[in-house]
Order: sequence, then structure tokens, then C-alpha cells
Amino acid sequence: MEILADKIRPKKLNDIVGQDHLIGENKILTNLVLNKKLFSMILYGKPGIGKTSIASALVHELGFKAKFMNAVCNNKADFDLALEEAKYYDEYVLVIDEIHRMNKDKQDILLPLLENGKIILIGLTTSNPYHKINPAIRSRCQIFTLKELSINDIKEGLKKACSYLDHINIDEEALEYIAKLSSGDMRFALNLLEVAYYSFKDIKIDIECLKKINSKPAFFHDQNEDGYYDVLSALQKSIRGSDVDASIHYLARLIEAEDLDSIIRRLSVICYEDIGLANPGLGPRLDAAINAALRVGLPEARIPLAQIVIEMALSPKSNSTLLAIDEALNDLHKGSTGNVPDHIKTSSPKYLYPHDYPHDWVKQKYLPNALEGRSYYRPKDNKVEISLNLLHKQMKGEK
Repeated sequence: MEILADKIRPKKLNDIVGQDHLIGENKILTNLVLNKKLFSMILYGKPGIGKTSIASALVHELGFKAKFMNAVCNNKADFDLALEEAKYYDEYVLVIDEIHRMNKDKQDILLPLLENGKIILIGLTTSNPYHKINPAIRSRCQIFTLKELSINDIKEGLKKACSYLDHINIDEEALEYIAKLSSGDMRFALNLLEVAYYSFKDIKIDIECLKKINSKPAFFHDQNEDGYYDVLSALQKSIRGSDVDASIHYLARLIEAEDLDSIIRRLSVICYEDIGLANPGLGPRLDAAINAALRVGLPEARIPLAQIVIEMALSPKSNSTLLAIDEALNDLHKGSTGNVPDHIKTSSPKYLYPHDYPHDWVKQKYLPNALEGRSYYRPKDNKVEISLNLLHKQMKGEK
């Protein structure tokens, strides 16, 4: 039986819900369709936000021959057949779901045809392509990041789906409930709607009906679609502000959403952005807590995560690392660079090797002439940075 999510899959880009940064008047994907042109691309984003739908709409509107495959489910022989078929078409699109899990054998047969333009690749992935996808494939594709669907986006999709369900009786409050419960996953929302329709076909579907199907509590981060990101922001600002209780509160809200990936990414940023050199030993301890959380999974993951969040909130803070690298990057963007000094270029005979000198240090210039005297790192007033700065001055014989 064809499920509702597949039955209503859009055949045109204009029918896609959300992704207004890519689809619409004078937006890149829409313009590609108007110009009857398609390039290899990777669509990156969370589950249920439209990656497959966009790929399907693109090939349908352009009328190109397309093959939909899965990097895990389809074996090398399947890919061989698809690539052999591609030889008979001028425009052949290969859509590969979970492309980040494609093994080397499959990549080896894909690359030559991708290189010479015999196939157009549309890769779909929920994992960061800059970390998870073979650089050789990645360099031959444009990468488009899909945005989270808002509650209003999900409700729009649900209302469209209702027109495919004869005589469905569902109120606005129930649609809102499904949208919030879905956490931005359109597929989840449509599946829940379909189950509710066939479970309560002869009565009005309300929140109580939905709760009988899905016992997971509907946890609403906020009263608008930006609430989830507000909670992530609140967690970081509470840790930065050393408020332990607020930090634990916002961690609890994120744990309730069961999104370990977002928690882990944000804690990793906080560790180096807000704590930094004030407590440089925290990084390995955070990694240990993350590994423990991933190993045991939820609900037990809440324990190591809570422990490290408490430690982060109580830790001394410093953003000197962030300020230093951002100031250096700002100089580069303004064109303040200059040439590498001759004596520290590769194999220069004039280079003074610091390990040959007392305290493993010798005075010589490292910055380009254009940046001579430029200072990026400014130590904060905490024990670790004070100690590091003092040792550094002693090494150079300064007072």
C-alpha cells in the first residue's frame, strides 16, 4: 500500500513546503528548472525536511531520466547497472540517498562518470557533507543546506495532505499538535496524520485521539517556530553566564526533544568559544562525556550530559581564543596579509631552530612585514592564561 507521504510527494518545486532560500522567484533551484539545466549537487539536512521531494520535483519538471538509489540498500551490481543505463541518455540523474554511507567500491565506479558529465548526481544526506562525504565526490557537487521546517510549514503540508484523505474530520488544534510534535519532520507528521485518519475515521480527530497513537509528550520549546533555536541559544548563554540551574533547565528541554546531535554540537562550541583557555582540560572531558552519552543513548545519556554541563557552567570563562582567530581572519578579509618572511620559508638556511637555544626559544620575526607588531591574542584575567603568559615572558627573558 502506498503511504500518504509518497502519494502526495510534490512533482513541482512550487509544491515544496519550506526551503524558500532555494525555491521561488529568482532562487537557484527554480532558476535551474527555468533554464532546463541541472548540475550535480548534495542536499544536506535533517530527516523529513524535503530532500527526496526536491530531487523528485527537479527530475520530474526537467523530464530527465532518473534512477533513485540508496547507498546502503543497493549493492555494487545495482550501481553498475544504473551507470550502464546512463550511457543511453544525454541527461541521466542518479539520486543517491544516504550518500554519506557510500563505500569505496561504489565511489570508484561513480567518480569517472561524474567527472566526464555522463551522470548528474543528486546526493541526499543527513550528515555534514564536509565531514562525511568523500572529498572527490564533494568537490564535484554543489552543496545546498536545507533549513528546518517551521510549525507553519508543517501545518501547510498537513492541510495539503488532508485533501487526499476522504471526509477527514480534524480540527485546527490537532493539526497544530501534530506539527509541534513532529519537531520539523514532515514525514513524521504525515505518517501520524495517516494513522490517525484510519484509526479514527468515523469520528473527529482531536488531541486526545492523537495522544492514544503517540504517547511521546508534545514538548513545546516555545510558542513560535524559532523556539528550538532559542533553547539552544539559552543553553549557551546560561553556561556562559555561569548559571548552573538555568543551564540544567535548558539541557533538560533539549533532552526532552531527543536531539543528541544538536546538544553535542552546541556543547562543543561552548567549550571552545566561551571557556577556552580558562580551562583547557575541559575539551577532553567533554569528549569523554559525549562518547558516554552516545554509547548509552537516551534516556541514560542525560546523566553524563548533565554532569559536563554543570562543570561547564561552574568553570572559569575566556573567549580570548575566539577573539584572536576572528581578528586574524578579519585582517585577511581586509587584505592585510603580506608575504611569509624569507627566513621561515621551506628549507631556508637562515631559519633559527628554537630547540637549539636556551628554553627552546630564540628571537626572530615570524609575522609578515605588513603585520609587524600586530597582536591578536590578548590573555584574559584567569589563572591559566595568567600562568601561560607569565611563562611565555620568562622564556623570552621579559619581566
